[in-house]
Amino acid sequence: MPEESGPGPEGPGENGGVESRILLKRLSQVMAEPGEGQERLDRITSMIARSLATEVCSVYLKRDEKTLELCSTEGLRKESVHVSTLRVGQGLVGRIAEQAEPVNTADAPNEKGFRYLKETGEELYSSFLGVPIQRVGEVLGVLVVQTREPRRFTEDEIHGLEIVAMVIAEMTELGAFLGPGAMEMAATHRRPFFAKGLSAQEGVCEGTVVLHEPNIVASVPVAEDPEVERARLHAAVRELRLEVDRMLESDMLSPAGEHREVLEAYRLFAHDKGWLRRMEESIDRGLSAILAVEKEQSATRSRMERITDPYLRERLHDLDDIANRLLRHVAGQQNGGAGLPDDAVLVARNIGPADLLDYGRSLRGVVLEEGSVGSHAAVVARALAIPLVIQAARITREAQNGDRILVDGDEGVAHLRPEETVYKAFHEKVAMRAQAKEVYAALRDLPAETIDGTRINLMMNAGLMADLPSLGTCGAEGVGLYRTELQFLIRSSVPRRSDQASFYSRVLDAAKGKRVIFRTLDIGSDKVLPYMKRQEEPNPALGWRAIRVGLDRRGVMRMQIQALLRGAKGRPLSVMFPFVAQLDEFETARELLLREVESERAHGRQVPESLEIGAMLETPSLAFAPDQFFRLTDFISIGGNDLKQFFFAADRENERVRRRYDTLNVSFLTFIEMIVQRCEAFDVPVSFCGEDAGRPIEALAFAAMGLRSLSMRPASIGPVKRLLRSVDLSAAREVIDGARRSGAQSVRPALFAWLMAQNAPV
Repeated sequence: MPEESGPGPEGPGENGGVESRILLKRLSQVMAEPGEGQERLDRITSMIARSLATEVCSVYLKRDEKTLELCSTEGLRKESVHVSTLRVGQGLVGRIAEQAEPVNTADAPNEKGFRYLKETGEELYSSFLGVPIQRVGEVLGVLVVQTREPRRFTEDEIHGLEIVAMVIAEMTELGAFLGPGAMEMAATHRRPFFAKGLSAQEGVCEGTVVLHEPNIVASVPVAEDPEVERARLHAAVRELRLEVDRMLESDMLSPAGEHREVLEAYRLFAHDKGWLRRMEESIDRGLSAILAVEKEQSATRSRMERITDPYLRERLHDLDDIANRLLRHVAGQQNGGAGLPDDAVLVARNIGPADLLDYGRSLRGVVLEEGSVGSHAAVVARALAIPLVIQAARITREAQNGDRILVDGDEGVAHLRPEETVYKAFHEKVAMRAQAKEVYAALRDLPAETIDGTRINLMMNAGLMADLPSLGTCGAEGVGLYRTELQFLIRSSVPRRSDQASFYSRVLDAAKGKRVIFRTLDIGSDKVLPYMKRQEEPNPALGWRAIRVGLDRRGVMRMQIQALLRGAKGRPLSVMFPFVAQLDEFETARELLLREVESERAHGRQVPESLEIGAMLETPSLAFAPDQFFRLTDFISIGGNDLKQFFFAADRENERVRRRYDTLNVSFLTFIEMIVQRCEAFDVPVSFCGEDAGRPIEALAFAAMGLRSLSMRPASIGPVKRLLRSVDLSAAREVIDGARRSGAQSVRPALFAWLMAQNAPV
């Protein structure tokens, strides 16, 4: 069609602009022509240059996260293709890739940051317009046009080039530029991908990727009929609005696990006329409905990611979620995880506890692009005993539904579409773990007793009913920590007292007479209830949390205590208050509990046959509390995770510092020994609860320091018991004392060397 071959009646206007829909129509025609790979991309750059009346059009694509390569050009020297490269952030092209924003200048050589690539011959050109090639905020490359004569490109031209760049990104995803003789560019979703993250829950698994937020690619990115695309968008928006309304009416949590206020924000966003208008305008300019939604989502994400305020940044997850819901409706996909494969591995940017519980034990593992070791999702993953890798960069960008994935929670890595050599090494590791499990199973009913006759009581941590079956199979002697807050975190409103009482009763039923220590509500810091107003604090870990919240909001604490007393149904009950920092906090909480016991008795209700009231020692201050504290408390549990971060002044959520401090540091072990000695002086039972208790060498060191009770996740019972049963505890203590006398900073090297010499199973 002659009128589509170059500038003409439908070509550049008086300002040099060209309507986006015409540009997209021409792009669609070029894409429909026969040809593969490089040939196809070259035709696109030629068409764009003709349509915008520019001498140059160039496509730069990312070779890796830091390098851009010139992959096609019309106007620059052809021999520079696949030769010229720029670092992200280098030159105008690199700046666009780094900042994901267009650059429009009539005098490029004098623009700040300009980088001249001699081999391209671009010194002839003055004007420069570059836009990012991106999908949903992820920059894949840069699209550039240039002219000899100074020229400031119009808003219409910028918008048109941005839309074409989106289509190029979509075509890249579909593999449109792959083929014989093509540059090996952007074979995203096809080649193996290795993600190095952090371990939030040990374990290994192999499975099939299930994306929590499906990566939807438009097979037809150009709107052949704008009216049809508008109708698709409007129908999807109606479905979205109905969906949000249903969630609000049923008071359910959103799929991101956020609270009712967020659902109200979802509703406002879904009904926002400006949001809908911008997507309609993109369709009118030639984009399909899917790409119109993606374009708006990319723009929103780009703006939000520049915001430094933590609370506003969190809203990005809400905006992403509502846009992803709309994308699913436009694409005709179902929400949620219906029809999961038997070996599902969930891949997501982030996820809340309610969503993770919805998937439940049907998951083999979880890989998150964000997340933290102390997040709600991590707690749930540990409870479900499924491997969890967090902070796995780009995993949601690279993964596709149905991909094969290997998850190594021990090392904090994931392998997408792995090569055969990786498969082989991974399967060898799985086989070794299976053999170890057989050994642990054989030890299940044997005590954790050292060679010299010292018995260590091994307890398990729990927080869900799903944990309790492990009590009978892992070899634990009871539940040393039951996290009651999980039942609050996964609901959209405060659980009723009767519901709490029923739940606690079922927990005790499932324990079958074994001791269960219930920790009262531990919220604040990183645990914010969905229906509780967020408290903006400079340092939440040191702020209004745990027992401080309970003592200030006594109605909630009283209701939970009443539920615990009623749930016991006359059976022995152990209650522990979290984050006690000083004597008066424990005295007040203890007195409140005892008053509730008397109130229950006065009303003729059954009270526990025995009651133990304890405290978690998570702050160094409590170790130096007055003697009266140790006389009052029935037991103490050292909360190792918090205590260690306060002892070393190292935030356990900060990867830069948390791994710098060793649990087997001499000063920390000496502090643990001091706590044990104070407890022994008043005949107060003391245990250690936390991640370190479940690490065999650390558990041995704690036992050597005098601790006779350790509480850990169920999967750690076997490895810890195996090591303890193979060593002489008094000999281990001599090794530790020798390391301390030598002036060593940590006893780990000496203890590890001794264990190796003993052929101990470390």
